[in-house]
Amino acid sequence: MDFNNKVVLVTGASSGIGASVAIAFSAAGAKVVMVGRNETKLKTVAAKCKDPLVVIADMTKDDDVKRIMDQTIKKFGQLDILINNAGLSSPGPLMESENTMRSYDLIFSTNVRGLVHMTSVAAPHLVKTKGNIVNISSVAAIITPNFKGTTNYYVSKAAVNHFGLCAAAELAPYGIRVNTISPGPVKTDFIANAKLDADYEFIKTKTALNRITEPEEIADLVLFVASDKAKGITGSNFLSDNGMLVKRS
Repeated sequence: MDFNNKVVLVTGASSGIGASVAIAFSAAGAKVVMVGRNETKLKTVAAKCKDPLVVIADMTKDDDVKRIMDQTIKKFGQLDILINNAGLSSPGPLMESENTMRSYDLIFSTNVRGLVHMTSVAAPHLVKTKGNIVNISSVAAIITPNFKGTTNYYVSKAAVNHFGLCAAAELAPYGIRVNTISPGPVKTDFIANAKLDADYEFIKTKTALNRITEPEEIADLVLFVASDKAKGITGSNFLSDNGMLVKRS
């Protein structure tokens, strides 16, 4: 797929799915804007891309979200594709009220509020290019938790799914497509960052195919959904979970 002269903004680009997506778009000819909080990790990923714009920013901060968009337009003059990938989890068992609400505020401010805000500031620019948005959700949005204390994360991803549907309906008259991709377990640093008491050998037993997805596989799907090959698709949710959903049902 050819993304020459396309400007692609990827949040959460410092590792995992976001890093693979940024690298894949760059390899396909796009001008990539990489957003993340960890400068060291971002620079490592940026070294694998061609002349990216690297923006150190926190998606929970309104000024940072606006600065991301301002810097993108200042450097490239346009935006064609927004990949809302930034997300995290934090333990917060419902039986522990203080921890539950601390977890809720952190997760929702990043996974939902940051995503909505980024979409809102990007939309006026996407109108000009008849661009599109891909939100990265999770199979967690449509199942119950596998791990104690992760309810807030699962519910946040359900919100991402429904926001994708609503945004697709609202932005379609402007020529902007909005779609969602819902991975299952992917080999990233997510488990370590979320402090989950699990490993990939255990998690893959929860999938029908008994395997863990590589982030490059999700990147391939993102590029297809964002490409002209999918120009008739909006409001869709693409599940890539190695059969985690069907094994549970």
